[in-house]
Amino acid sequence: MNLNGAAVVITGGGSGIGAAMARRFAGLGAQIVVNDLDAAAARQVAYEVDGLAFSGDAGDPEEVDRLVDFAWDNVGALDLFCANAGVAPRGTVTAPDAMWEQAWRVNVMAHVYASRALLPRWLAKGRGRLLTTVSAAGLLTLLGKAPYAVTKHAALAYAEWLRVTYAHRGIVVQALCPQGVRTPMLDGGDGASRRLLDRTALAPEQVADRVVEALGGDRFLILPHPEVATYYARRAADPDRWLDGMNRLQQKIEG
Repeated sequence: MNLNGAAVVITGGGSGIGAAMARRFAGLGAQIVVNDLDAAAARQVAYEVDGLAFSGDAGDPEEVDRLVDFAWDNVGALDLFCANAGVAPRGTVTAPDAMWEQAWRVNVMAHVYASRALLPRWLAKGRGRLLTTVSAAGLLTLLGKAPYAVTKHAALAYAEWLRVTYAHRGIVVQALCPQGVRTPMLDGGDGASRRLLDRTALAPEQVADRVVEALGGDRFLILPHPEVATYYARRAADPDRWLDGMNRLQQKIEG
């Protein structure tokens, strides 16, 4: 994909990975629409990249429809949609229903709503690209955060389904699966998550660089932490051994 002149929407673009992608893509000539629930953050990043801001909830289907219409009306096209907004609530089996519902709505249904709004126009054009920010947790898991780990698995499954269903019709779907990234989400996590992820955490700008490289091709998984591919292969090859190892890690954390 050539980002020069491309029309790009980035949800959750007011901070973290989303803001880093906005700056990186704009530096390569893309026209950016920054979406964020935080209107001031969206305006600030849009100002920095000479783009447009659209505040709103990526987990609300009506607001997603308006976002897509806004991009088409104001930029004239929409070549790349980055479904990047996400939440990482803490909680295990005792997490309240509201926490599960929020994680499901933002981490999964936001991608469904985006694809519903995008696909009719993209299929008519015969091309379009959806980049979903999943997480290594969607390939593996994340100890201590059941709603996050479960919904990220679902987000990956939905991206896979879109890929196998529409690839032959010109729709490229890619899943960004970083491990730890130095964002407000990591900073606000529990101590166990930070201990697990902090040592190898990347800067958002490093992740954005890996995304730009991946947009030059069509590979499905974008892995800023290459070691995740090894973990994923081990998990698939011997699930019981992998689960035992993760349980031992859980015991260490509890101890």
